[in-house]
Amino acid sequence: MSLTPCEAGQELRRICSMAPVVPVLVIDDAKIARPLAEALVAGGLFALEVTFRTPAALDAIRAMCDVPGSIVGAGTLTSPDDVRRAQQAGARFGVSPGATDALLDACEADGLPFLPGASTASETMRLVERGYDMLKFFPAEASGGVSFLKSIGGPLPGVTFCPTGGISPTNAQDYLVLDNVVCVGGSWLAPRDLVASEKWDDVAELARLASKLNS
Repeated sequence: MSLTPCEAGQELRRICSMAPVVPVLVIDDAKIARPLAEALVAGGLFALEVTFRTPAALDAIRAMCDVPGSIVGAGTLTSPDDVRRAQQAGARFGVSPGATDALLDACEADGLPFLPGASTASETMRLVERGYDMLKFFPAEASGGVSFLKSIGGPLPGVTFCPTGGISPTNAQDYLVLDNVVCVGGSWLAPRDLVASEKWDDVAELARLASKLNS
């Protein structure tokens, strides 16, 4: 089923509005995917981004999709083939650090709600021209951070963002108070030491704290 950029934006905004933080997860072993998702959902974070950076990513997405309450997306999509594989694994949304016509075409044709990345005014305007108004701002801290988003909010008031890249518990709130920020993406929710030792209660507590940001 095809999906227009407007429809994609509405669905992405709904997903991103469920909690102030979307965990960005790099999973090396699919065996930990389900308990990790269960811990994050228990802590109040429902939209989970699994990055296509490891061979275990697709199996991890499949496992996480079985966790009640989870909305699992695939990150670091860079090609139409990535879109196809993500959907076959059960991903309900896609995320990319940037955007190409081929990638946008594939997501629209396959009906995958898509969060394309932008880090400049020109990239943002190009995506707006194509119909996208819910974007990933990446890499956030390296691209001007809060100051950039404040500045671009004036000339482009209809665009909202999910800043990702360099976001931490210490600066997340600075982004979340901005009118053009719906949520932030963060990799601090699944520290390698906690995951390796399977301390899921500690992961759930990190998620709980993150879910209370901007409340």
